[in-house]
Amino acid sequence: MAQVNWTRGGEADLIKVDDDLVSVRSTRAAAPGTPLDGALTVGSQKPIRLKVARCKREESGSTFVIEGRLIDANREMRTELAGLARPVPPT
Repeated sequence: MAQVNWTRGGEADLIKVDDDLVSVRSTRAAAPGTPLDGALTVGSQKPIRLKVARCKREESGSTFVIEGRLIDANREMRTELAGLARPVPPT
């Protein structure tokens, strides 16, 4: 089950959270500088927003690793995301 559903379609799993820097494995690509909006599907189910810094297609070709910075995330949200993050082997 994906941990994030993007507003414009697609889903993602949290891989790494370091304060406001986030890495996700996503089913959709996003260009650097693009803001991504979505919502958590687990826990508090709060909205999540990030600004994309990098997006790299994985070898499988069906998923992308997106690195970015959280937008408008308070300490409570960052703590929750850090607890949800789990390294997942590439697909």
